[in-house]
Amino acid sequence: MAIARLTDAERDAALDKLSGWTLRDDGLAITRSLKFSDFNEAFGFMTRVALHAEKADHHPEWFNVYNKVEITLTTHDAGGLSMRDVAMAEFIDSVV
Repeated sequence: MAIARLTDAERDAALDKLSGWTLRDDGLAITRSLKFSDFNEAFGFMTRVALHAEKADHHPEWFNVYNKVEITLTTHDAGGLSMRDVAMAEFIDSVV
């Protein structure tokens, strides 16, 4: 079963409910930058997200340097944002 890409209206409604997430310039992904107190805290956060991502079979694109984590969520199989990205963003918001 194909993963459905969100319509512009669905995407905008989802973004209104997500804290700290922004739409990437091309409209196909959402991004968020996080800053933690140190590397250990950033890595612990990434570990919690990684365990959830593996269970959800939906993995973020991310970049980490010391206490900073940059996250991009998109669904390649949908060619843009899907409800999987919204669910992952909601989970990430719950563990920040």
